[in-house]
Amino acid sequence: MAKDRILALILAGGQGSRLKALTKKVAKPAVGFGGKYRIIDFALSNTTNSDIDDVAILTQYKHHLLNDHLGIGAPWDYDRNLGGLIVLSPFTSEEGGRWFTGTANAIYENLDVLDEMNLDYMLILSGDHIYKMNYNKMLAAHKEKKAACTIAVMEVPWEEASRFGIMNTEISGRIKEFEEKPEKPKSNLASMGIYIFDWPVLREYLLKDELDTESEHDFGKNIIPAMLHAGLPMFSYTFNGYWKDVGTVRSYWQANMDLLDPENSLDLFDKTWRIFTKTKNIPPQKIEKGSTVIHSLVTEGCLIKGAVNNSVLFDEVIVEKDAKVTNSVILSRAHIKAGAVVDHAIIMEDVVIEENQVVGGKPDTIYLVSQDGMTEE
Repeated sequence: MAKDRILALILAGGQGSRLKALTKKVAKPAVGFGGKYRIIDFALSNTTNSDIDDVAILTQYKHHLLNDHLGIGAPWDYDRNLGGLIVLSPFTSEEGGRWFTGTANAIYENLDVLDEMNLDYMLILSGDHIYKMNYNKMLAAHKEKKAACTIAVMEVPWEEASRFGIMNTEISGRIKEFEEKPEKPKSNLASMGIYIFDWPVLREYLLKDELDTESEHDFGKNIIPAMLHAGLPMFSYTFNGYWKDVGTVRSYWQANMDLLDPENSLDLFDKTWRIFTKTKNIPPQKIEKGSTVIHSLVTEGCLIKGAVNNSVLFDEVIVEKDAKVTNSVILSRAHIKAGAVVDHAIIMEDVVIEENQVVGGKPDTIYLVSQDGMTEE
């Protein structure tokens, strides 16, 4: 029996403006995470571990560093002759270059490429979420229920439900109503922005949506409501693991801190579900005599002479003698000089914290330090 042809399409064009200086020069999916990864590595590693052969990545905002990171897909085993990874950037028409006008429009504009792939299903993912998920299990549920569309959902605290797209479902899991950020939610099943569509059905609705001059060409606002209104079989798929949308400076800091929690189900050391990334040719870390490193992730190339506690250090960070780094995320090549104190902070790439400088100190405040200055969250 021929294998179903499924394409994982990762939406990776987001600016992520609420991350402030973290996304000033790079798209949100390309922001560093967890000491050695970029955020998009989690969606890509999920597709690899789920044995999905074909992946397309839609880019837009400041995509040059992201494209360099992706390369030909080798870290995720997508540098292959048949299938593999393709990058779809904003297109050029006879009228000149144009940005995609919405998530649905981004796919519509690439129909010529997608039609050549003879797809059965399309898996749509966001490139800026942190989680591990076996998409094969979701596809199996989609096929078992003969769904036109399956949407991954997770239960969120009721007090936060109004911040999400909420699915109201029958006992069978069939979706009967979708509410975008309702003031008074009827359920706490929040959409994770992960969809599986029967490709012929999705293609039909993309064509219809593009002709609608009133549409915002968005999945949550237009495509999904239109399919529900037509009475198509749409089902939820409940996910129970760790998932975080690192949409703000504070949530980015917290997601990195979560990696240090021994109870966190997002286990980077799980050999059965590796997170893959593009690696660098740099020397190992060096922790010198007299220094202390407690409960922290310290990446290659770091030189530690001071004290590091409950922190995540990216590659080639220097912490000088008598410097103290606590509850912080220190990005690549940052230099914490002698006597400096860094607490509850995010220090960006190549930033120098001068001798005896104090950054942070208020446990309820996250300090983001870039080359342009410092902001508080």
